[in-house]
Amino acid sequence: MNVLVTGSNGQLASCIKDLEDQYKELNFIYTDSTSLDICNLEQLKLFFKDNHILDYCINCAAYTAVDKAETEAEKAFQVNAEGAKNLALVCNENQVVLLHVSTDFVFDGNKTTPYTEVDTPNPISVYGASKLQGEVEIQKLTKECFIIRTSWLYSEHGNNFMKTMLRLAETRDEISVVSDQIGTPTYAGDLAEVLLHIINSKSTAFGLYHYSNEGEVSWFDFAKAIFNISNLDIKLNAITTTSYPTPAKRPEYSVLEKRKLISLFNLEIPNWKDSLLKILK
Repeated sequence: MNVLVTGSNGQLASCIKDLEDQYKELNFIYTDSTSLDICNLEQLKLFFKDNHILDYCINCAAYTAVDKAETEAEKAFQVNAEGAKNLALVCNENQVVLLHVSTDFVFDGNKTTPYTEVDTPNPISVYGASKLQGEVEIQKLTKECFIIRTSWLYSEHGNNFMKTMLRLAETRDEISVVSDQIGTPTYAGDLAEVLLHIINSKSTAFGLYHYSNEGEVSWFDFAKAIFNISNLDIKLNAITTTSYPTPAKRPEYSVLEKRKLISLFNLEIPNWKDSLLKILK
């Protein structure tokens, strides 16, 4: 089976590359924004025509600068909504199954129990709104799609919270991290495995799903675990969101309920701390 992976320079696509050897039956075609611009519908149509052997497309292309999106709303919507719409349209025309990655930021964070797929989204940031619009456009245009919402992605690749903490630890003795935003750190390598498992299963259980690692934690406790596992002696201060204002609002609570994905695909999902331990060790 031939699998197109967009956004090939990002951390999720990089994790897919790391797993390639375990999926010999899959042939991967990687593109980045310079070789395939998902915002350019005509270019997409031509690419799919030239690569008519495609069976699946994993859309890892996204605008993910959450704070910057507040002043670059047009750009965020262009990639996350219009780009997703274009992909859905072309995938549908070519009978290609689309796997699209979305986010916990489609929710407002006002719940105190994990969000399910039937909870009503209510984004509180431009980034969240742009990702939600992408979901809506995809569902309008193709039935053969899997939309996977995830949360707090990190890995050894790209830019992410874990790497930022380790970098700051090289030059600082003291770091302050917010302790009143609760979610689930998710290792991008675990998500990559799930996406490839879905493809391998040849499932037709299309629809909206949630995936993150198990457990829930604050950013402060996530940072604490990073430093403890790495044996780094850093003074860590817990602060409130109001003490660290950012251009974009974040959900206070954005833990995702994953029972739907677990039951349909017979998955065992690692706890966030086990995955963090594995990657840091």
